[in-house]
Amino acid sequence: MSRPAPKGHRNVWSLIRPCLLALLGLLFSAGLAYAQNRVQGDTQIPSLDSLLGDNGGAVSGRIIQMVMVLTVLSIAPGLLIMVTSFTRFVIALSFLRSGLGLSSTPANLVLISLSLFMTFYVMGPTFDKAWTEGVRPLTERKITEEEAFTKISEPFREFMLSQVRPKDLRLFADIAAATGRPSKNDPETAAQNNSAPATSPNRDQNAQPERQIELRILIPAFMISELRRGFEIGFLIILPFLIIDMIVATLVMSMGMMMMSPAALALPFKILFFVLIDGWNILVSGLVRSFF
Repeated sequence: MSRPAPKGHRNVWSLIRPCLLALLGLLFSAGLAYAQNRVQGDTQIPSLDSLLGDNGGAVSGRIIQMVMVLTVLSIAPGLLIMVTSFTRFVIALSFLRSGLGLSSTPANLVLISLSLFMTFYVMGPTFDKAWTEGVRPLTERKITEEEAFTKISEPFREFMLSQVRPKDLRLFADIAAATGRPSKNDPETAAQNNSAPATSPNRDQNAQPERQIELRILIPAFMISELRRGFEIGFLIILPFLIIDMIVATLVMSMGMMMMSPAALALPFKILFFVLIDGWNILVSGLVRSFF
């Protein structure tokens, strides 16, 4: 003999049943509306024929553009690291955390977010120029994709040339020559000309060769230069904290406190020192000014 359902279950079912009926009604109404649109020929879903060409189903330029956009979006984080100032910022902030002796404070999300906003500040003129001269004319169909790529990459090329070391450019130019693909010009001379004053006649005469440096040589050279500068700044950041560690360790040893960890005692002093000198202001200001 079956028992009647509890009163609580009946109350829950009485609340759920109207919701299910309303959902079924909405689905039925949507199906009728879609069927009516199909009958009238007013469908909003584009057919595959609009994406294909007329010559035997050849892939049209729209599909190629879609694939290119998806590819760029997938490698966007790598592009951010390769051609912007992000590398120098995140390395310097990582050295700061190591110097303070903090393993997870500030968190990685905080350091990366701060590095991103500093990157947007430094790269603002470059982004604006790339958008104005490349992206906007492309969206307005005033230039072709090839011209847009050249105009978009040109501001980033100028930025990287202003920061790269000639020695690093020479390294990758020699590697390219050893692999049988020499560069079109002397990248070391181009970098030296780019670092010269804008009023220099030598810079004006060599402006064209600068733009011809291949990105496969310029981008890795720029990354190595940024890594070097990031480590140089990191050494300057970590040096005062190292001195504090040495002083605290000497005091601990002289007092015979062998079981006490010098790092644990030095941590509050390092944090206090960094706060008293307004370390965040000095660090961020120095990192941003290093690009100008």
